[in-house]
Amino acid sequence: MKLLVANRGEIAIRIMRAAAGLNMPTVAVYPEDDAACLHTKKADEKKALKGIGAAAYLNIDQIIQAAKETGCDAIHPGYGFLSENPEFARKCEAAGLTFVGPRVETLEDLGDKAKARALAQRCGVPVLKGSDGPVTLDAAKQFFKSLSKGRGMIIKAVYGGGGRGMRQVFALNKIEEAFNRCQSEAQQAFGNGALYVEELAQKARHIEVQIIGDGAGGVCHFGERECSIQRQHQKVIEIAPSPGISAALRKQLTVDAVKMAKTLNYRSAGTFEFLVETAHKADGDGYYFIEANARLQVEHTVTEEVYGADLAQTQLQIAAGKNLADLGLIQENIPEASGYAIQVRVNMETMGQDGISRPAGGKLLTFEIPSGPGVRVDTLGYSGYQSSPHYDSLLAKCICHSKSAVYATAVNMTYRALCEFKIEGVNTNIPFLEALLQHPDFVADNIYTGFVDDHIEALLETINNNNQKHLYFETAAPVTRTLAGAAVDTNDPLAVLSYGVKSREASLQQSGPASKADTSDAEAEGLFVVKAPIQGTIVSIAGKEGNEVVKGRELLVMSAMKMEHVIPSPVSGIIRRLGVKVGDTVYEGHVLAHVEVSDVEETEVEKGKEADLDYIRPDLAEVNARHAILEDAARPESVAKRRKIGARTARENVADLCDPGTFTEYGGLALAAQRRRRSLDDLIQNTPADGMIAGTGSVNGNLFPEDKARCAIMAYDYMVLAGTQGHQNHRKKDRMIEIAAKQRLPMILFSEGGGGRPGDTDSSGVAGQDIMTFHNFSKLSGLVPLVGINVGRCFAGNAGLLG
Repeated sequence: MKLLVANRGEIAIRIMRAAAGLNMPTVAVYPEDDAACLHTKKADEKKALKGIGAAAYLNIDQIIQAAKETGCDAIHPGYGFLSENPEFARKCEAAGLTFVGPRVETLEDLGDKAKARALAQRCGVPVLKGSDGPVTLDAAKQFFKSLSKGRGMIIKAVYGGGGRGMRQVFALNKIEEAFNRCQSEAQQAFGNGALYVEELAQKARHIEVQIIGDGAGGVCHFGERECSIQRQHQKVIEIAPSPGISAALRKQLTVDAVKMAKTLNYRSAGTFEFLVETAHKADGDGYYFIEANARLQVEHTVTEEVYGADLAQTQLQIAAGKNLADLGLIQENIPEASGYAIQVRVNMETMGQDGISRPAGGKLLTFEIPSGPGVRVDTLGYSGYQSSPHYDSLLAKCICHSKSAVYATAVNMTYRALCEFKIEGVNTNIPFLEALLQHPDFVADNIYTGFVDDHIEALLETINNNNQKHLYFETAAPVTRTLAGAAVDTNDPLAVLSYGVKSREASLQQSGPASKADTSDAEAEGLFVVKAPIQGTIVSIAGKEGNEVVKGRELLVMSAMKMEHVIPSPVSGIIRRLGVKVGDTVYEGHVLAHVEVSDVEETEVEKGKEADLDYIRPDLAEVNARHAILEDAARPESVAKRRKIGARTARENVADLCDPGTFTEYGGLALAAQRRRRSLDDLIQNTPADGMIAGTGSVNGNLFPEDKARCAIMAYDYMVLAGTQGHQNHRKKDRMIEIAAKQRLPMILFSEGGGGRPGDTDSSGVAGQDIMTFHNFSKLSGLVPLVGINVGRCFAGNAGLLG
């Protein structure tokens, strides 16, 4: 049998290796924008497809024609793309090609989630309260009203999977927006926008059972997997077996999965998925069937490791006519799972401070992966690979198998493997994965599907502390670039910083101080440039060139990370030029539109729309108001005094130093603590940030990667009690020094002012503070670049701290 693999990347390579073990020749397919993907080098032959992006891999007729032209007998669809498409399976059969997967009827029954629910009910398997089929928007609202108070609802694509077309809803007025987004995502991903609704299980685990069937009545299972660690409804870590369910519940789940598979006379590999409410994980109650996936799963690897199986190869053998008895796969012969296996998905993405993951891309300059006993990496990566925004962000799957019965041993093993990855040129989610693996509740197996959302602050703090181990050599060679006639080593932040300062000075000498327009996204006065906040594909555009737009209203919709994201207009005005069209795939920062800023009144229709994106909760409004007090605009008298002596403000210095929009302030709401009793309003107005502006920001980020441009920045605010140093001011400074040391950030200090403040509650005294400050700064000597900027009078205690 000769096999065409109708997929790309790591799963295509996985299938090709399984086929090679059976002496089965393989053919790779690829569109023109994917010719450098690693799977094209792992097959015996390759065949080009017309078109670009996912559309080429979804072209049924073209895939079948490629199989015929290369003399193939069978097609393996992998996962995603056409893997669960009954029309594809039907056309394969009509063309005399073996479809490596379930029968057409099975794909139809399980692809329709309403039919799958009905199957479970016929088999006596519990399901959540939900609709019996596709619903309209009004029907979805009525279903939500029927739920008990406090219960949530989940909207799902009837023919979907992988987190696409899925939203959780907890309020009636949120349903319409969620419904519309799910419908659009489902239509784009699966060609069918039908949706159904289900009651949301409270604090549940996501458990799936792996089965294999031969289509001749034989079905067996390979235990279960724990898939509860998810972000944005997409799995990021999977474990086999689940360390958090009892033997009794494990038996019940596997019995139910096999029962449903036998009812379907299932053929090939598949999974039956359940939710288990954590309050009932120790017995046979409180679990529900949710869906089945009639294909090989991304996470099949962990099952293979603990059972010593090759599921991809078994699929091929069954497609070639073998039955389970021929293969020795009788349930009684399948051993118990050995130890624990954990898979982490290494994605090309970053996580913002809002906890939202955003796809990333670029060229892999360095790509080194972990190895050793029990460590397996399935990947499409190699040094020199240029990623494409047209495809999923998955870069590698790292699977670690420990034969120990202690779950924490596998966790530690996986963490160490992640520390051995050396990836340069592309941002990945490895810091996020490492933070998860270090979280004490993850190690203790206190997990559930909402774990990431509920612990995002702690996870972000771990990421920001940047205390991960790096188990590899730092051997980056200097990269010299000619910048405006100067040779600059772009691996040296201080060299680039120095060049940047010179360039800034030259620019100011030629054009004068930067204007307000210079620091915005405006291309010219009154024209605002709207840029893509994420890498993704344009799904829809709300207006045309010449149309009016209202600030906060939908400008366009982008699809990224398997979800659709509404991009609101940041200003009101008129669309003068669009930089994209529907279907375009763009990187983060791409120009989406130019909007001429002007006053535009909302129409009556627009006023009637729910403006959820504009709504600010009262508590958040109060926080915003307090932050606004920190800005120079809130201190006109103090600013006027600075202007009178020809001086700049500390915030102006920081703003001009950093790339626009990159400065993140630390401890801005700290107030001076003094022995003299003052009102809260007096403290806020007169001692904002306790006289110290501190944080991190990017400096000359256009010259080198983001992680190389980031600096720790501090500036004494001379407008606050003449720039003297208070108690919280002192703590903030020491914290920034600690961050600079841990994260190897260049330290920049605007050192005007900075003397001690008589009367502070710090009993250590001014001299003690200055001595400690000098000691802490000395820790950075020789470790990170230090830049001191002293443009005014300074107390002797702080003079010359940076040499």
